[in-house]
Amino acid sequence: MTLDSSAAPGDRDGDVDEELHRAGATYFLGRMILIPLTRLIYRPRIEGRKNVPKDGPIIIASNHLSFIDSIAIPVAAPRRVHFLAKSSYFEGTSLKGRFVASFMRAVGAIPVRRGAGQAALDALDEQRKLLDAGLAVALYPEGTRSTDGRLYKGRTGVAFLALQTGAKVVPVGVIGTDKAMPVGAKMPKVGSKVTIRFGEPLDLSHHGEANSGRARRGATDEIMAAIHALSEQELAGVYNEVPAQGAIEKIKQALPHERR
Repeated sequence: MTLDSSAAPGDRDGDVDEELHRAGATYFLGRMILIPLTRLIYRPRIEGRKNVPKDGPIIIASNHLSFIDSIAIPVAAPRRVHFLAKSSYFEGTSLKGRFVASFMRAVGAIPVRRGAGQAALDALDEQRKLLDAGLAVALYPEGTRSTDGRLYKGRTGVAFLALQTGAKVVPVGVIGTDKAMPVGAKMPKVGSKVTIRFGEPLDLSHHGEANSGRARRGATDEIMAAIHALSEQELAGVYNEVPAQGAIEKIKQALPHERR
């Protein structure tokens, strides 16, 4: 998930504001349809909704088992939740393309453009803007979906965002979404049992400043421990790395570095 790093910061601010305004009616209409439909089909068990603050900036940090995590969490949360999605989901002009765009807006997605360079940092910057506006954003500290059901080590980008903005982090454990829609499946299975557990908000400020690697790592480990307690997954003990392509990428993964 990347951004067009050639866009000026002011342009990106305007894009976010415009998209939030555009998605407003679609989001609320979507919730009116999605929530009863989801509960009818999956009868999800939702625990700890009271742990999600009703207002103010928060980061929802969850384990990641399936594409439908990004549907399950916004549907289960008691307030509007935003997450970033690649802009191609919003650009289709066919009937199917328009449906996909409307659906993504209905679950609180914000489109971002692909780009090069500081893509990961730019994505965090987009979410910082949402937090500065007092909104809730959802992030997956593992970085990508777990294909074997284990919980992987967290990358430090979520902690950086929390320490930089002062936003509290609500840990989430999703259970069963990998059975409802396994990686690679085109459609979710009907009747699968899904559980979404919201933990108590974490104030990570005691770890230190965002520019401290030690603080980011400590805050990340606290977030992942809370997610583990909720999801009850087996711990992988390693990062969920995309297989390296070429010798240079293999060397980069082998060398000590901070995973954002």
